[in-house]
Amino acid sequence: MLERGCWSEKEFSHQEWQVNKLRADGSCFDVLFQGEVVGQVNWNLVGDHNVNNALMAIAAARHVGVVPELACEALAKFINTKRRLELKGEVGGVTVYDDFAHHPTAIELTLDGLRNKVGQQRILAVVEPRSSTMKMGVHKDSLANSLKIADQVYLYQPETIDWSVEEVAEQCSQPSLVSDSVQELVNALVENSQPNDHILIMSNGGFEGIHTKLLQALEAKSEN
Repeated sequence: MLERGCWSEKEFSHQEWQVNKLRADGSCFDVLFQGEVVGQVNWNLVGDHNVNNALMAIAAARHVGVVPELACEALAKFINTKRRLELKGEVGGVTVYDDFAHHPTAIELTLDGLRNKVGQQRILAVVEPRSSTMKMGVHKDSLANSLKIADQVYLYQPETIDWSVEEVAEQCSQPSLVSDSVQELVNALVENSQPNDHILIMSNGGFEGIHTKLLQALEAKSEN
């Protein structure tokens, strides 16, 4: 089949479809087809990767008879999957997010989306290298660069990996902390965070319940 080539109708997005972002974070944008505005998406998602996914979905829907305007209206009602820049809580002006990002490309895209959303407010990035490729150290040389958007970096050193996460911290240009204790990370985040900060926790696992522990610790701090 591959030798016979692609017999499906092909469409190149950069030639036919474009977007005009009305908000820098991608939460609102016009959709253009052949240079004409055919709809507007106003939704809860952020990030250029989500905007691109939406554009492809609108283009695909048009091929089965859904006019772009209706597709845009449908996307406005779309409920995102959990663990995709998911808001876990806000305490004392500090916002805590959870994201499934578990490799450098996803981490960079997620941070970029959050940066566009929060502007110059500080982002504190927390990473657990838990995926198989992370544990093997496949991404250790590119991980620091993927975190460059963050203002501070907190890295977890699991017992299950045989390489030192300190190698990543040494490559980070911003303040960074490495610990093999989730509680120590929580304590540091509580001590260093301030109102209008955004804490982004990234892992494809439960991260030993760090989200709940952090929110509880922030709550205790705000009561004192």
